Amino acid sequence: MLEVDDIQHIVLTRVPALTGRYEFLSFGGGDGARAWLSAMVDHVDSAAQAQRGMGTDRRWVTLAFTWTGLRALGVPERSLATFPEEFRQGMAARADILGDIGLNHPDHWVGGLAGDELHAIVILFAHDDAERVRCIRAHDELLTRCAGVRVLSSLDVAAVPPLDYAHDHFGYRDRLSQPVIEGSGEQPTPGTGAPLRAGEFILGYPDEAGPPVGLPQPERLSRNGSYMAYRRLEEHVGRFRDFLAQHSDTPEEQELLAAKLMGRWRSGAPLVLAPEKDDPELGADMQRNNDFNYKEMDPYGYAAPLGSHIRRLNPRDTAVNMQRRRLIRRGATYGPHLPEGVPDDGAERGIAAFVLCASLVRQFEFAQNVWINDKTFHELGNERDPIIGNQDGTLEYKIPERPIRRTITGLPAFTTLRGGAYFFLPGLRALRYLCTRTDDEVAP
Repeated sequence: MLEVDDIQHIVLTRVPALTGRYEFLSFGGGDGARAWLSAMVDHVDSAAQAQRGMGTDRRWVTLAFTWTGLRALGVPERSLATFPEEFRQGMAARADILGDIGLNHPDHWVGGLAGDELHAIVILFAHDDAERVRCIRAHDELLTRCAGVRVLSSLDVAAVPPLDYAHDHFGYRDRLSQPVIEGSGEQPTPGTGAPLRAGEFILGYPDEAGPPVGLPQPERLSRNGSYMAYRRLEEHVGRFRDFLAQHSDTPEEQELLAAKLMGRWRSGAPLVLAPEKDDPELGADMQRNNDFNYKEMDPYGYAAPLGSHIRRLNPRDTAVNMQRRRLIRRGATYGPHLPEGVPDDGAERGIAAFVLCASLVRQFEFAQNVWINDKTFHELGNERDPIIGNQDGTLEYKIPERPIRRTITGLPAFTTLRGGAYFFLPGLRALRYLCTRTDDEVAP
């Protein structure tokens, strides 16, 4: 049975937040870091509190730590050595594996995210701006009382208007396809697959391969925890709109091309079910908008191209061992909304996302390396994910059509990675355990 009273809420629930802030912290010493954590831990809602409405209904706090942050908190070296290598190295050191090259390389990241001084993140989601401002002021005041703890950088996030449903700056409807964890009480919608064993996302539970193995020690630190990959992706909205206009003759053709890149219309309606015309009612219907497969319904990609974004990130019945590759995604948009018809203003805007999993290598890094940035995915030959893949202007995108497929060459980059990091997301009991570490326990 899931210990939902010990799991941070972000793993199992989406909260009705419209705004928030991410603060990235550095610890100058163990005593100050533990004082900060001791003051923060009671503000973190469990999944049980969020699900039952027992916590606050105006703000939701999540805390997570890098490997160097755990060391700064006083976790002994013998325990730190039991964490997996990819987490110990950090995302910046894995750039070649992830395909973070060129403008996406850590050398270009902002906010101090590529360095060893990044120790923790505070994720604040708030119901409104007033509550966000109140929480920021309270946290700033706390930091003045915790020696050595400082903010490396911060990022304000907010929903993109109109606010009637979640979507990104490109206009694509979001939050449509997520795995369901066995024992969470959530029921999968048609097409999303059977509930997955909890160990695929939360440490200490059996996963799809069997009982848990190789857990970081001690167990009270790792149990009910999860790994979290943070990605800040700038969305080049003006460039995206220019591309659609350049390769389409009419507004209707622009919308179809946008759908072909994503695999869904911007309303959320999947091309497999609505191949020729958008169907907003279908896109909004969670009982229907994921109820499709590829092998039987679109084997050659005449509806959703083989290299489209959703086909890469969730290959469904065309992938081997798919139940071991699933990811939970959370996050929000940042930056000002760019209305339709308005020239690009040069402001940065994008998605600041968190990917939750039990294995960074098997799940997150596999998706980045094989699904997103592998040019030979589905034997396509010279493509990467058209939305979030690392594009350098030399690749192409193929749209199957009869009698001759359409090939677009020189695909530009519609997104740029502005920063990222690997975090460990402890359970609530583990957060309290971390408060008790002392500097003299940091021994080789």
